[in-house]
Amino acid sequence: MGEIEIVRRAYAKQILAAVDARNQALEDAFAAVAREAFLGSGPWPILRWGRGYVLSPDDDPVYLYSNDLVGIDQSRNLNNGQPSWHALLIGKADPQKGEHVVHIGAGVGYYSAVLAEMVGPSGKVTAIELDPQLAARAKVNLQAFKQVTLLQGDGAKIDFEPADVIYVNAGVTHPIKEWIDRLRDGGRMILPLTTHQGFSGGGVVKPDGEKPIERRGAVFRLRRDGDDFQANWISPVAVFPCVSGRDEEAEVRLSAALDRGGWEKVTRFYRGNAMPDEADCWLRTKDWCLV
Repeated sequence: MGEIEIVRRAYAKQILAAVDARNQALEDAFAAVAREAFLGSGPWPILRWGRGYVLSPDDDPVYLYSNDLVGIDQSRNLNNGQPSWHALLIGKADPQKGEHVVHIGAGVGYYSAVLAEMVGPSGKVTAIELDPQLAARAKVNLQAFKQVTLLQGDGAKIDFEPADVIYVNAGVTHPIKEWIDRLRDGGRMILPLTTHQGFSGGGVVKPDGEKPIERRGAVFRLRRDGDDFQANWISPVAVFPCVSGRDEEAEVRLSAALDRGGWEKVTRFYRGNAMPDEADCWLRTKDWCLV
């Protein structure tokens, strides 16, 4: 094993340990994917809280194997997401060999590649990215992964085949109906529900005088069992919004639910005529609820 392989394995172990994830397939996937292959030529802008983006000392890829945000487009505060947070969410989705994963908000494709490693050559990853420039980069970056199809478009509108895992990396106010419909029996969805305060308001002050981030959202895991859906809270979240995944009424109700607290008690997702009385719901709209 060469030096960089040793570094990648240590990185994989550390980021899983940071979120208490015990998943050998997930560790192997993070150890296998070369992060430098997705982030362009070094030196790389690494976000150092309190100092802003700081260039790595040189182009040695060892600097990328830490639990840090690396800038993709600093002018828009776009980063390659924090590895431990993705390790937590991917671990909860638990992709298996041969499954179909839909990754909504693929960015430059790094985490799509991690998902591809987990499903293996017999599986399939549909990576969807709205931003044309990011999608073009991801398409090039993912060429070696034959089980990955990159689609440029709106993840809330674009068609895809039924999925075992839908991994959403953009904030929505509500679960998109088509996502729910296309989740296979036994399928899992990672769903970040966020308000407009996700990138504004009185949260943690960011470096360089940028607007503060407030972790004004919650990530849930939905699991389909026939017409029934289990639901469990995973973590707070601040993430860029899904433009077509915003609804004003749902956002108002989500904000009120977050103010009340109690998200950790949620166990079920209902929609349509199956919804219980409003008094029993943590969050309820006219079309769906979390209980």
